[in-house]
Amino acid sequence: MIKTTALLFAALAAASAVQPVAAQTATAPAASRMPAACPAILKQNFKRLQDEAPQDLCQYAGKVVLVVNTASYCGFTKQYEGLEKLYAKYGGRGLVILGFPSNDFGKQEPGNAKEIADLCFNTYGVKFPMFAKSVVTGPDANPLHASLTKATGQAPKWNFTKYLIGRDGKVLEHFPSKVTPEDPALVGKVEQALAM
Repeated sequence: MIKTTALLFAALAAASAVQPVAAQTATAPAASRMPAACPAILKQNFKRLQDEAPQDLCQYAGKVVLVVNTASYCGFTKQYEGLEKLYAKYGGRGLVILGFPSNDFGKQEPGNAKEIADLCFNTYGVKFPMFAKSVVTGPDANPLHASLTKATGQAPKWNFTKYLIGRDGKVLEHFPSKVTPEDPALVGKVEQALAM
């Protein structure tokens, strides 16, 4: 009986010794899927347009990010359609577009969050992330746009100015409003950034 009990304890000890290795093996693939480190430019929080829920931009670490300041009543507002098509085409490969409504230029974004959201989602079918209205230029610019301006030396001069950020958080390019989402120069830079 003592010998049987000793053998049972030895077997249990051996099984428990193997367990950490098995557990380690099981978690190894998960470790390889660790999220990318958050670059400094994305270490910021903004309120979501629809419900003002705080959003940590670090959730987009490791993605190619196109930041756009938007407005509802601008000659460039139809660019929402092109931006959504760009997002639909490349989102699965790691592109995210972040929209920041602003009333800085021509007072072309006078509405409240609900009015802006209705236009974005109901009129243009926007599915990419949109944030609460903010200032994008000058001394009161939101911190992301202040960082983008510093990195490129180019502040937004009008609605639908675009900035492209690589997967590593490096600001790659500034595109003025007249450069549409379909423009080969912009699309080429996006594809190049996605391939890196």
